[in-house]
Amino acid sequence: MSHPAGRVLGMLELLQSHHRLTGADLAARLRVDERTVRRYASTLADLGIPVTAERGRYGGYRLRPGYKLPPLMLTDDEAVAVLLGLLAADRLGLGTEEPATATALAKIRRVLPAPLAERLAAVREHLGFTLRESDPSPRPATGTLLALGAATRQRHRVTLDYRSHSGEASRRQLDPYGLVFHSGRWYVTGHDHLRGEVRVFRLDRITGVSTGAQTFTPPAGFDPVAQVTRSLAAVPYAHTVEVLLETDLATARRRVPPSVAELTEAPGGVLLRARAERLDGMAQLLAGLGWPFTVHHPAALRAAVHAHAARLATWAARPPD
Repeated sequence: MSHPAGRVLGMLELLQSHHRLTGADLAARLRVDERTVRRYASTLADLGIPVTAERGRYGGYRLRPGYKLPPLMLTDDEAVAVLLGLLAADRLGLGTEEPATATALAKIRRVLPAPLAERLAAVREHLGFTLRESDPSPRPATGTLLALGAATRQRHRVTLDYRSHSGEASRRQLDPYGLVFHSGRWYVTGHDHLRGEVRVFRLDRITGVSTGAQTFTPPAGFDPVAQVTRSLAAVPYAHTVEVLLETDLATARRRVPPSVAELTEAPGGVLLRARAERLDGMAQLLAGLGWPFTVHHPAALRAAVHAHAARLATWAARPPD
């Protein structure tokens, strides 16, 4: 970056990535003196880029808040990070209803140097995933996600127009405690004033959201992720399961995700509580964990485990062709 124009652009990039930098900081990073930094700031201002200089102990240089820079300047590492992030978000379903991934990738390609754009295109074209692609389920509106994020941060009560799984419409007053992305879907959890308790709502079922002036204080130590996973695990199924696993809690949590079961320490091991549609699937899960276990209930799960063990024994006894 020996050419003065390169240093001016370097200063612009530094101001893009930092809220404020002192003249001394900029001079050290650009390897020039502070007088030259002032000249670079004037050059940027002449180009229509609003660089402001603030005097005093905590002063420095910064871009005017809200200013949108026309050029996108990314290093190779940053460009790769953005590309992989967009691809991963699309694969996971971590997005909204607007198909923005393709247009964002196209804009990035247009402003990248040709050699880097070609290399990133090669990565994208030949990148494979072992992760299963998310189902094409409805995604939330961008405005819904942004409004709930702002209300959660500012602790403002919101009004939701919500449609349940059965299609029933309702209007809810909600104190939003947190947003959670889980298994390809967005959720918001908080205190629902209609029901008088903490509830979980899917964002793609919210048809309207408005933010009010009334504020709230969330419960101390509230964990939105734990609340959402507990709520989903409590969805009614045919069987309620309780099994004692002979292992420690940390090991169990590495193998059993919270969306599958609730795990708590208990005398002799870890108590697994879950709801299951089919007991044969639960028997396969328990067998695959590889730890001794005791079925507390239902009794029918013991029969399912015996049946699974018998199938395994039959398959193990098969001679090769």
